[in-house]
Amino acid sequence: AEEAPALAQPQASHRRRRYARARRRRITSMPARAYVGLGSNLAHPRRQLAKALARLATTRGVRLLAVSPNYVTAPIGGPPQSDYVNAVALLSTSLAPHALLERLHALERRQQRRRDARTLRNAPRTLDLDLLLYGARRIDSSRLIVPHPRLHERAFVLRPLIDVTPAARIPGR
Repeated sequence: AEEAPALAQPQASHRRRRYARARRRRITSMPARAYVGLGSNLAHPRRQLAKALARLATTRGVRLLAVSPNYVTAPIGGPPQSDYVNAVALLSTSLAPHALLERLHALERRQQRRRDARTLRNAPRTLDLDLLLYGARRIDSSRLIVPHPRLHERAFVLRPLIDVTPAARIPGR
């Protein structure tokens, strides 16, 4: 009977250490400024953006600092579809870049965004959240590229980005 607690304690301690390591990878020591592009062209796009911003503002590890005005823009590529409503949000975040991306994808799923192999590229969507910039960092992984690879080519992102931060710099450009 005395040996059972001794065996249980190292397991609990191991779990705590593993959780602490995972938590360190997801949370940065200093908050970073991140820019998120928002877009929608389905199911009341302005409402979709407003709902996403409200949810983003209540996301743990994220503070919403500024939001650009909404812009109505024509779609680029893909099947025939309605115009998009686009905006950019400036965040302060303690989340690591990949953790922030996971949260953005969770918000998209919550608003019925589908990301799977069957979805056409540039297809209509209820919500698109793109991590455009994360501080001055450059990231190139299989799941995330920062700065966003086509950021510098797209007026529907650059215009709202300039509204939020007129002196914005794109690392590597």
